Amino acid sequence: MLIIVPPSESKRPPPVSGRPVDLEELSFPELTTMRTRILDALITTSARPDAFRRLQVRPTKAAEVARNTRLRELPARPASDVYSGPLHEGLDAGGLSTGARQHAEQSVVVASPLWGLLRLSDRIPSYRLHVCAQLIGMDRLEPTWRRLLPKVLATAAGPDGLILDLRSPVYQAIGIPVGRGDQTITLRVDQASVGRRIGDVVAKRIRGQAAHLLLESAAEPKEPDVLADILAERWPVRLEAPARSGKPWTLTLTADD
Repeated sequence: MLIIVPPSESKRPPPVSGRPVDLEELSFPELTTMRTRILDALITTSARPDAFRRLQVRPTKAAEVARNTRLRELPARPASDVYSGPLHEGLDAGGLSTGARQHAEQSVVVASPLWGLLRLSDRIPSYRLHVCAQLIGMDRLEPTWRRLLPKVLATAAGPDGLILDLRSPVYQAIGIPVGRGDQTITLRVDQASVGRRIGDVVAKRIRGQAAHLLLESAAEPKEPDVLADILAERWPVRLEAPARSGKPWTLTLTADD
């Protein structure tokens, strides 16, 4: 099973000291060349007068933009310790049991507009980069990564493993596993009382909690209904088959009020 999670806009501040990122040490070495291009472009863009516009951030994020200019020198730490948004809070990688943590290292990938794909143990600095940013000397990041990530994701999933994609459509735009739609499941979260979408922060946290539960179960489901049964131990679920061949399944969790 492969669990694809997004990065988070919010990240923990870098530690005071430590080794900087080493691109050669990151997982998925076939992405190193593109990572290098994007990293250098982000550093250059962040030093420009129009950095806020290009990075699509407000001036209140000036400290984070300035920090981008030092990404090659900043102390790095595991990706699981960098991302601090609600989905990653729900995933709670640090709170996984030893066995589940080992499972997560093999099963979870973070799909990032800067790094492409990461394992949770890959050491990176804290950074600021939205998928829709306009970097100096680069095309749009979505099509740039779509030329590489679909095949890498399919290989990471293996020939017959399920894929649970916890990303929003914005982050799915950088690449979905090629030729694996029938084995891919996207996760939605509804509110119990009225069946409508709940707040985005709560929905992200629940998606992370769903990944945590799956990892602790140590299961390797091969069919969507088996995965749905595991999550049904915690939430009411509804599994919908694809509208046509090659499209993903949709699994809806009903959250408590």
